[in-house]
Amino acid sequence: MEYIKIKFGSDFDTVSSSYKETFEEMFRTLNTGFSLCDRSWTPPMDIYETPDEIIVRAEIAGVIKEDLEVEINNKAVRIYGRRCEMSRQDNATYRLAEIQYGTFERILFLPSPIDTEIVSASYLNGFLQIRLARLRMDAVHKIPISDQ
Repeated sequence: MEYIKIKFGSDFDTVSSSYKETFEEMFRTLNTGFSLCDRSWTPPMDIYETPDEIIVRAEIAGVIKEDLEVEINNKAVRIYGRRCEMSRQDNATYRLAEIQYGTFERILFLPSPIDTEIVSASYLNGFLQIRLARLRMDAVHKIPISDQ
Protein backbone atom coordinates (compact mmCIF):
# COMPACT_ATOMS: atom_id res chain seq x y z
CA MET A 1 0.00 0.00 0.00
CA GLU A 2 1.35 3.41 -0.93
CA TYR A 3 0.96 6.38 1.38
CA ILE A 4 0.40 9.89 0.17
CA LYS A 5 2.10 12.66 2.12
CA ILE A 6 -0.22 15.61 2.57
CA LYS A 7 0.95 19.07 3.66
CA PHE A 8 -1.42 21.90 4.46
CA GLY A 9 -0.39 25.44 3.64
CA SER A 10 2.22 26.52 1.16
CA ASP A 11 5.78 25.26 1.29
CA PHE A 12 7.95 26.85 -1.40
CA ASP A 13 11.28 25.08 -0.88
CA THR A 14 13.69 25.37 -3.74
CA VAL A 15 14.35 22.32 -5.89
CA SER A 16 18.04 22.25 -4.94
CA SER A 17 17.10 22.29 -1.27
CA SER A 18 14.87 19.24 -1.67
CA TYR A 19 17.59 17.37 -3.58
CA LYS A 20 20.09 18.19 -0.85
CA GLU A 21 17.68 16.94 1.83
CA THR A 22 16.99 13.70 -0.08
CA PHE A 23 20.71 13.12 -0.63
CA GLU A 24 21.51 13.81 3.01
CA GLU A 25 18.67 11.57 4.27
CA MET A 26 19.87 8.72 2.05
CA PHE A 27 23.35 8.84 3.54
CA ARG A 28 22.12 9.47 7.07
CA THR A 29 20.12 6.21 6.82
CA LEU A 30 23.31 4.34 5.91
CA ASN A 31 25.51 6.17 8.41
CA THR A 32 23.89 8.19 11.19
CA GLY A 33 27.07 10.27 11.60
CA PHE A 34 26.87 11.70 8.06
CA SER A 35 25.66 15.26 7.63
CA LEU A 36 26.28 17.87 4.93
CA CYS A 37 25.61 20.69 7.37
CA ASP A 38 24.18 21.34 10.79
CA ARG A 39 21.07 19.28 11.24
CA SER A 40 17.75 21.03 11.23
CA TRP A 41 14.20 19.81 11.60
CA THR A 42 10.67 21.10 11.36
CA PRO A 43 8.41 20.59 14.36
CA PRO A 44 4.71 20.07 13.70
CA MET A 45 2.50 23.03 14.58
CA ASP A 46 -1.17 23.94 14.75
CA ILE A 47 -2.77 27.36 14.36
CA TYR A 48 -6.39 27.83 15.30
CA GLU A 49 -8.68 30.77 15.95
CA THR A 50 -11.38 31.78 18.36
CA PRO A 51 -13.41 34.99 18.04
CA ASP A 52 -10.93 36.82 20.31
CA GLU A 53 -7.54 35.23 19.69
CA ILE A 54 -5.24 33.14 17.53
CA ILE A 55 -3.50 30.19 19.18
CA VAL A 56 -0.27 28.63 17.91
CA ARG A 57 0.74 25.25 19.32
CA ALA A 58 4.12 23.64 18.56
CA GLU A 59 5.18 20.10 19.40
CA ILE A 60 8.80 20.50 20.54
CA ALA A 61 9.41 17.79 23.14
CA GLY A 62 12.98 17.74 24.43
CA VAL A 63 13.68 21.40 23.71
CA ILE A 64 14.94 23.23 26.79
CA LYS A 65 13.04 26.47 27.42
CA GLU A 66 16.34 28.42 27.39
CA ASP A 67 17.02 27.12 23.83
CA LEU A 68 13.75 28.57 22.56
CA GLU A 69 12.94 32.01 21.08
CA VAL A 70 9.60 33.47 20.07
CA GLU A 71 9.30 36.74 18.13
CA ILE A 72 6.11 38.37 16.90
CA ASN A 73 4.90 41.26 14.86
CA ASN A 74 1.30 42.04 13.94
CA LYS A 75 1.39 39.71 10.92
CA ALA A 76 3.67 36.77 11.82
CA VAL A 77 5.21 34.63 14.54
CA ARG A 78 8.81 33.33 14.42
CA ILE A 79 9.63 30.30 16.56
CA TYR A 80 13.29 29.34 16.71
CA GLY A 81 15.03 26.76 18.85
CA ARG A 82 17.39 23.86 19.21
CA ARG A 83 16.99 20.28 20.44
CA CYS A 84 20.24 18.70 21.57
CA GLU A 85 20.91 15.13 20.55
CA MET A 86 20.80 12.59 23.33
CA SER A 87 23.91 10.48 23.77
CA ARG A 88 23.90 7.16 21.93
CA GLN A 89 24.98 3.77 23.25
CA ASP A 90 28.37 2.91 21.76
CA ASN A 91 27.83 -0.85 21.87
CA ALA A 92 24.23 -0.77 20.57
CA THR A 93 22.94 -1.47 17.08
CA TYR A 94 20.23 1.02 16.20
CA ARG A 95 17.41 -0.48 14.15
CA LEU A 96 15.43 2.75 13.99
CA ALA A 97 16.49 6.36 14.65
CA GLU A 98 13.68 8.77 13.72
CA ILE A 99 13.91 11.42 16.42
CA GLN A 100 15.23 14.62 14.86
CA TYR A 101 17.75 16.91 16.52
CA GLY A 102 19.36 20.25 15.76
CA THR A 103 17.97 23.70 15.11
CA PHE A 104 14.56 24.63 13.84
CA GLU A 105 12.86 27.81 12.70
CA ARG A 106 9.26 28.35 11.70
CA ILE A 107 7.77 31.62 10.51
CA LEU A 108 3.99 31.45 10.57
CA PHE A 109 1.97 34.14 8.83
CA LEU A 110 -1.16 34.89 10.79
CA PRO A 111 -4.66 34.92 9.27
CA SER A 112 -5.45 38.34 10.74
CA PRO A 113 -3.58 41.18 12.49
CA ILE A 114 -2.86 40.77 16.21
CA ASP A 115 -2.26 43.09 19.13
CA THR A 116 1.43 42.61 19.94
CA GLU A 117 0.86 44.00 23.44
CA ILE A 118 -1.48 41.15 24.42
CA VAL A 119 0.49 37.92 23.98
CA SER A 120 1.24 35.00 26.27
CA ALA A 121 3.34 31.87 25.84
CA SER A 122 3.54 28.67 27.89
CA TYR A 123 5.57 25.49 27.59
CA LEU A 124 4.17 22.31 29.13
CA ASN A 125 4.69 18.60 28.42
CA GLY A 126 6.64 19.26 25.21
CA PHE A 127 4.13 21.72 23.74
CA LEU A 128 4.72 25.43 23.27
CA GLN A 129 1.47 27.38 23.19
CA ILE A 130 1.30 31.03 22.13
CA ARG A 131 -1.92 33.00 22.59
CA LEU A 132 -2.27 36.13 20.45
CA ALA A 133 -5.10 38.63 20.89
CA ARG A 134 -6.75 39.71 17.67
CA LEU A 135 -6.42 43.38 16.81
CA ARG A 136 -9.83 44.96 17.25
CA MET A 137 -10.68 46.55 13.94
CA ASP A 138 -14.13 47.69 15.03
CA ALA A 139 -12.94 49.74 18.02
CA VAL A 140 -13.88 53.40 17.77
CA HIS A 141 -11.50 56.04 19.15
CA LYS A 142 -12.82 59.53 19.73
CA ILE A 143 -10.37 62.21 18.70
CA PRO A 144 -10.55 65.55 20.53
CA ILE A 145 -10.64 68.59 18.25
CA SER A 146 -8.61 71.60 19.33
CA ASP A 147 -9.40 75.29 18.63
CA GLN A 148 -5.93 76.00 17.35
